[in-house]
Amino acid sequence: MKEALLQLFSEHAQLALLISLLASILIAVLGVVPSFFITAANILFFGFWKGTAISFAGEAIGAVVAFWLYRKGFKRSIGASLNKFPKAQRLIAAEGREAFVLILSMRLLPFVPSGLVTFAAALGKVSPPLFFIASSLGKAPALLLEAYSAYQVTAFGTQGKIILGICAVVLLFIVVRRINRLT
Repeated sequence: MKEALLQLFSEHAQLALLISLLASILIAVLGVVPSFFITAANILFFGFWKGTAISFAGEAIGAVVAFWLYRKGFKRSIGASLNKFPKAQRLIAAEGREAFVLILSMRLLPFVPSGLVTFAAALGKVSPPLFFIASSLGKAPALLLEAYSAYQVTAFGTQGKIILGICAVVLLFIVVRRINRLT
């Protein structure tokens, strides 16, 4: 995926920024696809700092667009399906400062799906400006960590990528196992 995006950036260099932002918005609206490959492509094409800034802008804009679309399209029809997620229910019911803190803290945690946070906030009573500020502030540290990781992974050789892949699979196994214990 990263390679395809890099190829698109190279073929349309004058539109690379717009392509990156549109890809980030699409990923945010889909809500389940990780944005790591966009961050990696941005860093490889634009450089570390500019690529990180573009990724941050794309994710912030994408979160607002997804929030608006979810609020307009799903608020009535899907709200009941989130009953199995107690943290999401808490966010749906939250207002003001409590909503701000919940969104901020959930964005800081890398294992909380971004789409779920956006979806729950959109179904709730959170105002769009409050969501934008809390979401963006929460995404900043997580995105810096993601950007640094992407930068380091691209610098790895084959052996380093294999080791990283094995570690990721082990970590995923541990997380899934803990989630299963909680349910």
